[in-house]
Amino acid sequence: MTRDSLADLTVQLRRFADERDWQQFHSPKNLAAALIVEAGELLEHFQWLNEAESEALSVEKRGEVELELADVLIYLVRLADRLDVDLIAAATRKIGINAEKYPVEKSRGSHTKYTGL
Repeated sequence: MTRDSLADLTVQLRRFADERDWQQFHSPKNLAAALIVEAGELLEHFQWLNEAESEALSVEKRGEVELELADVLIYLVRLADRLDVDLIAAATRKIGINAEKYPVEKSRGSHTKYTGL
């Protein structure tokens, strides 16, 4: 199994859950909730930091953030697997939609929402 393949990660996570008989707990609702919980735990590492501090994490803090990012990815991949969503295809489609909403000539250097461009 290569560590660079989202498909391989999906299979690995499915196997991990199956071996533990956790499929019964991995409903889309539960996985979506777990994803939000993990995203909140990720955010905790940046709470109260200014912009510069958030970009200059200590080695220890960066390691903790990496593990929270992994948790978010794991739940996202499991949720996509349960809903039979191809994340790469969905992300590619969404990038195309965003490119139409945020044309370079109108949005470059701006944080304005597409409805205000």
